[in-house]
Amino acid sequence: MRSESEFKPAFYLRGAHLQTIFASALRPSPALDTVNERVELPDGDFLDLTWLPGGNGPLVILLHGLTGSIDSKYVRGLMRQLQTLGWRACLLNFRGASGEPNRLARGYHSGETGDFDYVVKLLHQRYPQVPLAAVGYSLGGNVLLKWLGEQSGDSVLRAAVAVSVPYDLAGCTRAINRGLSRAYQAHLLKAMRRAAEEKFSRIEPSFALPDMAALTDFYAFDDAFTAPLFGFADAREYYRLSSSRQFLPAIKTPSLLLHALDDPFMSPAVLPEESELPPAVRMELSRHGGHVGFVAADALGAPSYWLEQRIPQFLQTLL
Repeated sequence: MRSESEFKPAFYLRGAHLQTIFASALRPSPALDTVNERVELPDGDFLDLTWLPGGNGPLVILLHGLTGSIDSKYVRGLMRQLQTLGWRACLLNFRGASGEPNRLARGYHSGETGDFDYVVKLLHQRYPQVPLAAVGYSLGGNVLLKWLGEQSGDSVLRAAVAVSVPYDLAGCTRAINRGLSRAYQAHLLKAMRRAAEEKFSRIEPSFALPDMAALTDFYAFDDAFTAPLFGFADAREYYRLSSSRQFLPAIKTPSLLLHALDDPFMSPAVLPEESELPPAVRMELSRHGGHVGFVAADALGAPSYWLEQRIPQFLQTLL
């Protein structure tokens, strides 16, 4: 089901770019004490989980976006809110995203669900009586929704929330390569190129590395680097197989999808239609909000971070 969101932007942050930039760059970083856990993987690599200490309620697994980490303010804000509820929470740092390079050449991409599957099974085995949920942002939301569709009725998660998801990766690469949105693309690509160069200064690549400086848009980067690294024929195959939109009809876990129509990372054309959403999935759309923004204002006009209200509200109804 698709419905209109109750989100109302702060009167001084109505624009998509204002919403996006304020939430990601101008917002003070929420204070948070965390504990790290290293999980060894069967292939010889590792994943780092960042945990909230204490809590004895339901457990929420967070999945960050592209180039995200525990330093991402949307991650810290939600974890702090979950802490006030007495819940448990951990961030799955995708390979190489925890501040320490992973051991293998592979990292993560928009459709790589194997590591998330491993962590979900590990935590379910460790805490079999604890209700599990997951929240994914942007790329992490695409991973979460793709995984839910792959699992269909076999998911051990009781609830899921996905925010600002690039449902159609090919469509998103076209949209972010236009107008002012290219500034976000340039910012992300700079970090991605730097990470790739650092990694392959230590690890022998299995394919001829491209000239990173020449990869100035997402399609070029994914065609020359992401696709061969992960065994895809080209960027088009990577996008086709990894986009979460095609997996939505198979989802049976109660899920909430939050999205702003003015998201500068993509156009409304990438959004699923009502007919593509199964009974378990609810999509709430707002006219404003930007990309993982959703900054409202309290009664005194101070910034209020709506996602940190709406997400726990939804999860509480199911957990």
